[in-house]
Amino acid sequence: MVKTVPFGTTGIAAPNIVAGMMRIADKDDDEIRGLYQAIRESGIDFFDHADLYGFNHPGGGVHHCERRFHEALQLSSSERAEVTLQTKCGIIPDPFHYNQSYEHIVASAEGSLRALGTDYLDVLLLHRPDALVEPEEVARAFDELAQAGKVRAFGVSNHTPRQIDLLKTAVTQPIVVNQVQLSLTHATILTQGLASNMVGVDDSVTRDGGGIVDYARTHDMTLQAWSPFQKGLSAGIIFGAPEYPELNAELDRLAAQYDVTPTAVATAWITRHPAGMQVVLGTTNPQRVADACAGSDLPLTRAEWYGLLTAAGHTLP
Repeated sequence: MVKTVPFGTTGIAAPNIVAGMMRIADKDDDEIRGLYQAIRESGIDFFDHADLYGFNHPGGGVHHCERRFHEALQLSSSERAEVTLQTKCGIIPDPFHYNQSYEHIVASAEGSLRALGTDYLDVLLLHRPDALVEPEEVARAFDELAQAGKVRAFGVSNHTPRQIDLLKTAVTQPIVVNQVQLSLTHATILTQGLASNMVGVDDSVTRDGGGIVDYARTHDMTLQAWSPFQKGLSAGIIFGAPEYPELNAELDRLAAQYDVTPTAVATAWITRHPAGMQVVLGTTNPQRVADACAGSDLPLTRAEWYGLLTAAGHTLP
């Protein structure tokens, strides 16, 4: 079973492994049901969606993956109450742009409610920062959705500390989560603090507005790590990647030592961090879900944690 962590300021304990539903667009009902069952048996009851997921699937469109999730599972009211459904809004696919207006946030949330076949969303995130955001409009949308009982908690994704502070000038609900990209090889949010004040070192460059991990810990905000096994912005995962021989050797060594898979070790590298992060899986393979869950509470030592960091090519001054 997976370890639980505090979920923002909600007072709720949530699993530190989250099931991402981005890739179910082409799955049939039986495949989705099988994946769901495997996820629940692994101890995960937290599912991550977005209105954008599946929009480019033939015959799909916006809310497609949310809709497929509901069509395949047809959760009863009691079953629905056992799980956490999180979704995201704010990205317009055609023409591609961002929109955090009052009208779009409310319309998207209403669309997600219909697609998921539920009366409420446990968590609603703003998917990407909108340069044209007006905090008062976000606050108006959040207030309306919260007061109607349609959304129980709110958060953001890919936002910097200052962008969150800007939202807080008007938004009264706690921002309980920030979903950000993090993996062993895409670890800017951690390495910039370690290599700070090191001129000419790429890891010292601030790319998240400055200290998002420390900000989250200071403000009791949960960080969710998306693409936890991806090499970076480029396609492909870290496992077996020829450009990371030292990292894969260390992953294999630790996997053998702990009798788990490299996937579990890479998961543990994130869950070991005291910020209490959640790892957002993107796989639709039940075995890979189980492999990742084995890293939910794997007790990596400090030496092992830092060894993985340096094996991934990061600077440890």
